Amino acid sequence: MVKVLWNDQFVQEEDVKIGFEDRGYQFGDGIYEVIKIYNGDMFTAKEHIDRLYASADKIQLVIPYTKDVMHKMLHELIEMNELQDGQVYLQVTRGTSMRQHNFPVPAVESVLTAYTKETTRPHTQLENGVKACFVEDVRWLRCDIKSLNLLGNVLAKQEAVSKDCYEAVLHRGETITEGSSSNMYGIKDGVLYTHPVSNLILNGITRQVILNCCEEVGLPVVEEAFTKAQALEMDEMIMSSTNAEVMPIISIDDRIIGTGKRGEWAEKLQLAFEKRIPTSVEA
Repeated sequence: MVKVLWNDQFVQEEDVKIGFEDRGYQFGDGIYEVIKIYNGDMFTAKEHIDRLYASADKIQLVIPYTKDVMHKMLHELIEMNELQDGQVYLQVTRGTSMRQHNFPVPAVESVLTAYTKETTRPHTQLENGVKACFVEDVRWLRCDIKSLNLLGNVLAKQEAVSKDCYEAVLHRGETITEGSSSNMYGIKDGVLYTHPVSNLILNGITRQVILNCCEEVGLPVVEEAFTKAQALEMDEMIMSSTNAEVMPIISIDDRIIGTGKRGEWAEKLQLAFEKRIPTSVEA
């Protein structure tokens, strides 16, 4: 039977009880992470858990477990569900209290939930690339916090899907920020450009891995914002996320990027990324 993690207990899904006044449900008052699982092992687990606690600090949310305990519980959850390839989703809300906008006083206990899901790598799309479209970035100004407030992202993704696109390339004015659920990169004349880390983007864990891969393959990196017009003139465009890995973008708004196929640098980065994927469960 599949188990889920509810606070510090491993239970059946139907046994989880979340209050209707849980602040995550009523206000989006919480944070989350998605960690990829390859061959039974969490990929970049430390980085994801570190970011979870950093997001918690930014919204003054207390997680009542140490990072080591959190890692141990997630590892046990994966083992219990005998998952080899997929992901673990976890979120922490501020807990259940009488509905009011300000934080409850005294503080209530936060609520942790986590579950696993079997997924497969998108091999065909990684090889052939995907289509994208421009969507205005109308989200709030704390995109560096991986919070549950995702309605802006949801609407952007839905606009992309309605246009038969894989992803929305978000922009504030003319400046590219990131995707609805990804980071964005442009490659021009052998240099990779990506929006610098700020409150306007989430510093993706896969983003951090890719920047390390760039050093390995000899691709210079400039953390500098670029425009919509510049995006269309890139030799290659790439997006990244936990599940999309290093995903080539072959067109934006039906405008072909580069050759309209996966580029040389994208392929090199994919190979460098794959070297980092664990091939067996850690002892």
